[in-house]
Amino acid sequence: MTTLETAETPDLLTAEVLRNALVVAAEEASIVVVRSAYSTFIVEGSDASAAILDADGRLIAHSMATTLMNSMALSVAVPYLLQDIPAETMRPGDVFATNDAYKGGIHTNDILVFKPIFVDGRVAYFTGTLIHVSDIGGGSAGGMASLATDIFAEGLQLPPVRIATAEGLEDSVLRILALNSRTPDKVVGDVRALIAGATTAATRVEELIAEHGAEGLAAGVRDYLEYSEVRTRAAVAALPDGVYRSSYVIDDDGVHEGVEHTVRVAVTIEGEAVRLDFEGTDPQVAAAVNASISQSLAGAVFAFRCFLDPTIPMNDGSLRVLDVHLPLGSLLNATSPYPCGGRFLPAYAAMECVLQALSEAVPERAIAASGILQPFSVAATTAPYWVHLAYEFGGVGARHGKDGPDASGIHFGLGRNSVPQVEPVEVRCPLVVEEVEYLPDSGGPGRWRGGLGTRTVFRLLADAHVTTRGDRLRNGPPGRDGGRPGVPGGFFKRTVDGELVRLAAKVNNEHFAAGEAFVVETTGGGGIGRPEDRPVAEVVADVAAHRITAAAAARDYGVVLDATGRPDEVATAELRRTRTGG
Repeated sequence: MTTLETAETPDLLTAEVLRNALVVAAEEASIVVVRSAYSTFIVEGSDASAAILDADGRLIAHSMATTLMNSMALSVAVPYLLQDIPAETMRPGDVFATNDAYKGGIHTNDILVFKPIFVDGRVAYFTGTLIHVSDIGGGSAGGMASLATDIFAEGLQLPPVRIATAEGLEDSVLRILALNSRTPDKVVGDVRALIAGATTAATRVEELIAEHGAEGLAAGVRDYLEYSEVRTRAAVAALPDGVYRSSYVIDDDGVHEGVEHTVRVAVTIEGEAVRLDFEGTDPQVAAAVNASISQSLAGAVFAFRCFLDPTIPMNDGSLRVLDVHLPLGSLLNATSPYPCGGRFLPAYAAMECVLQALSEAVPERAIAASGILQPFSVAATTAPYWVHLAYEFGGVGARHGKDGPDASGIHFGLGRNSVPQVEPVEVRCPLVVEEVEYLPDSGGPGRWRGGLGTRTVFRLLADAHVTTRGDRLRNGPPGRDGGRPGVPGGFFKRTVDGELVRLAAKVNNEHFAAGEAFVVETTGGGGIGRPEDRPVAEVVADVAAHRITAAAAARDYGVVLDATGRPDEVATAELRRTRTGG
């Protein structure tokens, strides 16, 4: 019997109050980072994360804006921090930073900052903040380095180091960061913002300790973590026992021509326990398609939680139920010096594998495969440097009973709201955003249609280097149960003469002349169920909304429209009967 099952109501209420107070503290920290940062991507996209962890790195709370990929990194990194800098050597006022991908980090441009909180002279908690800084060196501005063959091409590596004390900032560390960046002022400003955010959250936790007492806070945390664990175990117990397998093929790595890479998973559900075993995943490769363990863990956890009650809090309690095996030296758990900058490719593959495996377990909640995010950078070719680092999303796969959302991507890392608005990008960079639009017919046809991809066009007003890192641009996300794949997107150069030239999915520092346009098209999501089973009225509505064309209505769905856009019932019935054999 758990603590919560025997606790009195006032204790449960206190635990819930404390949980929300800690979430608010983390949320305030992320807001402080955004308001204090210098990088366009952070200021305009609000891409900042914050979390509160215990002395062992277990996740207690994270901000509502924090992505799972970032909270997992903050959690996984704390034990490595303590290996390098033991807790007994830490002092009040200390702040630490790292970006080591092999020690819980993500990749070189993502800097993690931690501030210890002391109770009776001992470290009891950590606050952590994390953002993707504008540039930290490497072979491409903005930290893309799509064709890197080792970690050294991706930028400066920072082991766990003390970056501030009670006396102030460690100027030598900031000078090292600045010296290795094409945008030194922005990087130093971003790091200061991270420290400010972690300090803000630490102050709030200290206030809670003062109000409730050290043991009062600790008891509340124990109670609500146990509550999350109990609810997660109950949700798992409701899933059907069995072993469910899936795999995902990464199109290419950009370095070794024609070589695909496969991620594999076996999901075992037995009672209240779940094991996600990625044994059989291809080995790490000298190309930017590997992930650190924290990112692969985040992808797997996200997909698993998609099949649980979404009101279950995300914290260490819910993680206790999971046994995740990520083979060392595989695409999902890289070792030095294999590059990790393309971490989202295998991490998304891990996510998709778990989603498809669990779709077999719970077909009434199945989801078809989705288009993944397509990151890119547009940067100055010479000093003074400017960088526009961004991404666009593909369509989400259809779900059993629902069409897939358009252009929002299924993601554990980033949300649509983190794509910067057009106007501030145009003010900060010499480019004009000429088009942002949906791509009709890009969603996979099905009884439930896949979400649409998008097209974005950037007109360059100065020479620039474009770097891309995409996938699912060769093979569209497959559908399920008779549904068809989404249409692959791509990266393109539109010359001043109007010629459209397809770029490779992964290019590094492709030169664009002033006046040329960079075009980003994202991939649509897969469909579920036979397209011929989609009600005629829904197909007609899609045509009216410009989600599909009249030609696609006939070609893909067997719905014939007349010149006014109304369905020809006789021709439609005959076409569908011919296709289905009905």
